[in-house]
Formats: sequence, structure tokens, C-alpha cells
Amino acid sequence: MELSELINSDSIVSTLKVGSKKQALQELAQIAESVTGISSRDIFGTVLQRERLGSTGVGQGIAIPHGKLDGLDRLFAIFARLDTPISFDAMDDQPVDLIFMLLAPESAGADHLKALARISRTLRDPSITRKLRDSASKAEIYTILTQPATSHAA
Repeated sequence: MELSELINSDSIVSTLKVGSKKQALQELAQIAESVTGISSRDIFGTVLQRERLGSTGVGQGIAIPHGKLDGLDRLFAIFARLDTPISFDAMDDQPVDLIFMLLAPESAGADHLKALARISRTLRDPSITRKLRDSASKAEIYTILTQPATSHAA
């Protein structure tokens, strides 16, 4: 699965200004509403419920909040680079500045897990996260995120 199947330039924020985890999730839910047509309140509630099970802050300044929602016909992703890192209760206790939200249909099953694995693999690459942090625009971020998987390994 390629990230280009999940994300488009309308679902990327190059400089999100938020002061807390809750505010970040609310802002991303609003962006997700415009992309998916699902209410931001439903998206926020679903993602927040998942966060209560355990933080999706995976370490190294990265969080991958996710959830399954009725009404989606495919997987969607929203990416944001934060203006200022925020506390996200991450595994390594480091603040987060890169957030990749994944939303899946209730019936997604294995596709949801494959997408999470793909996002995680991409963001574990220090050269990619450095480029994402240094990028100047949505277009640059989109290009970095949607490179084919084979070019990430090179």
C-alpha cells in the first residue's frame, strides 16, 4: 500500500499552530471532515477514544492517531507538521511535531493494519522525518510522503 492512496495535498498542513494534544486532534478532525464528509465531532470522538486506550505517540516526535468510523468507504489520512512540538504522552516522553492521522472504515480489517504499518515504516526513516521537518510547503511534504516505498529504502 502506497501513501498516495491515503493522502492528497488537501489533507496536509505544513504548519499547524496548536498548544495541546486535544487541540491538535480537534484541528485534524476538522480537516478530516472536509476530506471525508464525516462530522469532525465523530472523527474527534473516535480518535480520542482510541487515545484513551494508550497514546499513539510512537516516539521520535511522531504520533499516528487513528480510528475506524462508520460512513467511510475507504482509508483516509491527514498529515500535519506542528509549528511548535507538543506533549502527546509519547512512549519516549518526547514532544510531538509530526502527526499522521489515519481514518478507516469499520470494515477495513487488514487494510487498516497495512496502512498503519506503511505509515510507521515511512516515519521511522530518519532521512524522511528530517525532510518533513525541513520542508517549506504542502507540495514538498506531499512529494516526500508519496515517494514509492522502494525509493525510501535507497
